[in-house]
Amino acid sequence: MSLINEIVKRAQDNRQRIVLPEGTEERTLKAANQLITDGVADLILLGNPSEIKSLAKEWGLGNIEKATIIDPATSAQKEKYANLLFDLRKSKGMTPEEALKKVEDPLFFGCLMIKNGDADGQLAGARNTTGNVLRPALQIIKTAPGISCVSGAMLLLTKAPDCGQNGLLFMSDVAVTPDPTAEQLAEIAISTADTAQCVGGIKEPKVALLSFSTKGSASSPAVDKVVEALKLAKAKAPHLLIDGELQADAALVTSVGETKAPGSAIAGHANVLIVPNLEVGNISYKLVQRLGHAEAVGPILQGIASPVNDLSRGCSISDIYTMVAITANQAIASKNK
Repeated sequence: MSLINEIVKRAQDNRQRIVLPEGTEERTLKAANQLITDGVADLILLGNPSEIKSLAKEWGLGNIEKATIIDPATSAQKEKYANLLFDLRKSKGMTPEEALKKVEDPLFFGCLMIKNGDADGQLAGARNTTGNVLRPALQIIKTAPGISCVSGAMLLLTKAPDCGQNGLLFMSDVAVTPDPTAEQLAEIAISTADTAQCVGGIKEPKVALLSFSTKGSASSPAVDKVVEALKLAKAKAPHLLIDGELQADAALVTSVGETKAPGSAIAGHANVLIVPNLEVGNISYKLVQRLGHAEAVGPILQGIASPVNDLSRGCSISDIYTMVAITANQAIASKNK
């Protein structure tokens, strides 16, 4: 069974309530129909019910009627959610009137459903920017305990079985934080290890903090940041298997790791790669994807107290299907913490 199939199976076995705020978007509706057919999640579609049903009929999506369909503008929960939003944001100057209006935004409504315990996760981005998807999540759901920054992990299914876990690797941050501090880098490492476990099924994440230096082979403030991140990560998560600073080859290739970092339990065996900044992460995963013909899944947002994921606006129906299953896996893990 492939990893994606395993992720789908875990979602089917413990169905979660996943909100799709872009309920009238064509790819979203088509993915939703298949997700309902396969029993992957209990879906909540936000939008005008008449429009959603009309589109479903036009496109031959016979199972959409089995989803929960809610129009935020007319929902019986609108006032309750507005009060919740006002309580959360009044210290930032939000008025009750502004909260009532903001609740009509499906991205805010979905996050309020999660905050109120009426849903378990949310997926959007087929029509919205990353900023629009993240803003309500950070304002309403906020970050997970002990975590101050959101990051994005990329699941890489490579054709290098000697690397990672039979070619499976997680790389982060590839999507959110441009230049993380040492503390943020430590948090990204901890969050990505959790993602590797709950999404990738990696029982023992082995985390490498990457650099252009291995164990003092070069001197630079950039290297110092990685060294400090290692100390902080070990203090925050004493049981986490993590090491750095390591060059990529020292992290992934056993013979190189033994030469450059003798005695390291991670060198040559890493399955989680933490890059020093967003520029490195974004470039690296795309090179691995295009030149190494790896399958790249994500980014998977992490660090939010309950899962909210972001799609590329160029996403496919298959991408949405897979990301709903991943969001469900994150929700399952969040409940088990």
